[in-house]
Amino acid sequence: MRCPFCSYSESKVIDSRPAEEGATIRRRRECLSCSKRFTTYEVMERLPLLIIKKDGSRQIFQKEKLLNGMVRACEKRPVQMIKLERIADDIEQEIQSSLEREIPSKKVGEMVMDRLKDIDEVAYVRFASVYRQFKDINTFMDELNKLLKEKL
Repeated sequence: MRCPFCSYSESKVIDSRPAEEGATIRRRRECLSCSKRFTTYEVMERLPLLIIKKDGSRQIFQKEKLLNGMVRACEKRPVQMIKLERIADDIEQEIQSSLEREIPSKKVGEMVMDRLKDIDEVAYVRFASVYRQFKDINTFMDELNKLLKEKL
């Protein structure tokens, strides 16, 4: 790490602590040449995750896109944003933890639906109707009947 003041390449770490909820490490350093102090941040390198769409195309996983879909499904519902953010974080973590670098969108959609079902059934049905592309009222009713059977 080069000193931002004198460009010397050697420094010593004075203090290290987690930052951003453990996602990074903040390091306080001192230059071995000019003795000035500076801060660096160490971030874990993540490999990009690819989502395989229904048409076979591939897109980089974007947690924001996932969150936006859940927000639309929960519109005008008593679901706190923090819960949706946790779901998005959990899904991202689960995908990152798997050894797969390419995940079918179907699998991600099922993960969302499993979690939405537990927090708001209306949001679950809204998400499922878009995700599963219900063709008519019968397929919509089939999904509602499945939900009712699970409840009993």
